[in-house]
Amino acid sequence: MSLKLDLTVAAIAESAGRFLCVQERAARRVVLNQPAGHLENGESLIDAVVRETREETGREFTPQGITGMYLWQGPDGRTAFRVAFAGTVGGRADGSILDRAIIRTLWLEREELQRRAGELRSPLVLLCIEDYLRGLRYPLDMLRHVRLEDHALRVGAV
Repeated sequence: MSLKLDLTVAAIAESAGRFLCVQERAARRVVLNQPAGHLENGESLIDAVVRETREETGREFTPQGITGMYLWQGPDGRTAFRVAFAGTVGGRADGSILDRAIIRTLWLEREELQRRAGELRSPLVLLCIEDYLRGLRYPLDMLRHVRLEDHALRVGAV
C-alpha cells in the first residue's frame, strides 16, 4: 500500500518570548497551531510558508532558517511531513482577511502552549518551538525547488 503524505509548512515567529499562533477550526475542534498549511502545486516550500502566514495572520513572513523537518503519523492514520521555518513577521496589513478557518491570531509563551497542550493541533506545534528555542537553524539554501522547465531533460541521465 502506498503512503499518502501531507506536505506542510509552518512559520515560527517569536517576539519578546511569545510565539505567533493561530486559533483555528480543524476536524470539528478549535485548536492552536503555528501559521501553517499545505504546499500547493508548483509552489516552493518557502513560497508556501510566506503565503500561509499571510493568509492565516495577515502578516508578511520573512523566513531566515529552517528549524526542522518532522514526520508524524496522526491518530487518524494520516502521515504529515512538516518543514518549519524560523523567521520574522511584520505588522498586520490593514484590511487583511484571514482564512475562514482562522478564529484569531495570538502571541503565546512556550509555557502557556505547554499548559494548553490539549488544544494543540498536533504535538508538532510545541516540538517546533522547542527546537527553535534550542537554537536549531538550518540554512534556507538546503532546500532546492527544481522545476522541470528550468532543467533540460537528458536521456539516460540519473
